[in-house]
Amino acid sequence: MPEQETTETTTEETVETPPEGETPAGNETTSTEEQPEEVPAAVLRKELTDVRAEAANYRVKLREVEAKFANAKTPEEFEAAVSELKAQNEALERQILLNNVAAKYELPAALAKRLTGITPEELEADAKELQKLVAPATPESLGGGLDPEVDSDDLDPVKAVQAARRNRY
Repeated sequence: MPEQETTETTTEETVETPPEGETPAGNETTSTEEQPEEVPAAVLRKELTDVRAEAANYRVKLREVEAKFANAKTPEEFEAAVSELKAQNEALERQILLNNVAAKYELPAALAKRLTGITPEELEADAKELQKLVAPATPESLGGGLDPEVDSDDLDPVKAVQAARRNRY
């Protein structure tokens, strides 16, 4: 059987809104007034109390903001406070930069305070110079196993096992 091709065509319907006072053709209503939905009184009371609580919350927030603005500072005092905060911020950034450079070159905290320079490159150059003067800390012992100075010929395995059994009980 040969297959038949079907083509579907769609038509777009446009909805036109009639001018005010007229009803569209075919959509005639028998009543000119729409009936409002009946909402239970309990639901309306609950919504009213919720709206009143929200309005009270906004009034409280408004009073708080008004109180804050009542004690507002002058522009000069504001600028002084801003400049003080900027100075504190710059000092903290400098301290962080010094600590980072000191950690990168493994300098002790006492020498980290003595780094000189403004830019990170100057600080790193100074840290390299200080690193040359600081002796690297060496651990007491680098051995992690047997001591090579101990004679291994003196080790008797039978005696070692007997000693271990005695100490176990």
